[in-house]
Amino acid sequence: MPALPLDPQILALASLIVFVGALTQSLIGFGMAIVASPLLYLIEPSLVPAPVILMGFSIALLTLFRERGALEFKGLQYALLGRIPGGFIGAGLLLFAPQAILGLTISIIVAIAVVLSLLRVTLAVNRRSLFSAGVISGIFGNIAAIGGPPLAILLSGKDAKQFRAALSAFFIFSSIIAMVILGLTGLLTPQHFYCSALLLPSVLLGYLMANRLVGRIDKQKTRVMTLILCSLSAFLLAAKSITSLL
Repeated sequence: MPALPLDPQILALASLIVFVGALTQSLIGFGMAIVASPLLYLIEPSLVPAPVILMGFSIALLTLFRERGALEFKGLQYALLGRIPGGFIGAGLLLFAPQAILGLTISIIVAIAVVLSLLRVTLAVNRRSLFSAGVISGIFGNIAAIGGPPLAILLSGKDAKQFRAALSAFFIFSSIIAMVILGLTGLLTPQHFYCSALLLPSVLLGYLMANRLVGRIDKQKTRVMTLILCSLSAFLLAAKSITSLL
């Protein structure tokens, strides 16, 4: 991992990226990692996944506090259980894969998330599907901090407040699971917490901005702009990774 503190220019750019990610997640329920991970990996690979997971935990905690009255936790325990084996699989891949391969993997994960969002897949919500979503979420989450899409697809039938509350509750507990696994596998260091502390003001700013906009913006336009940004960042990261492999 590169020495810290971060270069001031990298910190400024990372802060902007995290602000956009936090704003997106506060508005639609998920998106911090999908927006931030590929862009952060482009400018500083050490910011993915641990600092993104830590910042995702922070924004999920704030969002759940805002939407706590709409929370229905029923069934989410099966998804959280699935995060455990999925998390160890993801951590194993993170340990042994070269950086260029990880960059390409992150871009593919983002592309899959975008495609699934466009398809608006509808699946039955039961113990098996929740556990399976948790396993996939664990793999994606510990590679790229992108653990939201599998569960978001399952819970897409809920109204906006219930959706944001359920996903935020899942992110809080799944982030703790992910950090424990990263710690056990030696992939979590004090430097990660330091990076996260430097970027935390951007998380708070994104959340406060979202509070002003959450009841007034067009959710569909927000979703479309998020998908466009995700697609662009995935393409840029894939291009850089492929170039490094050649």
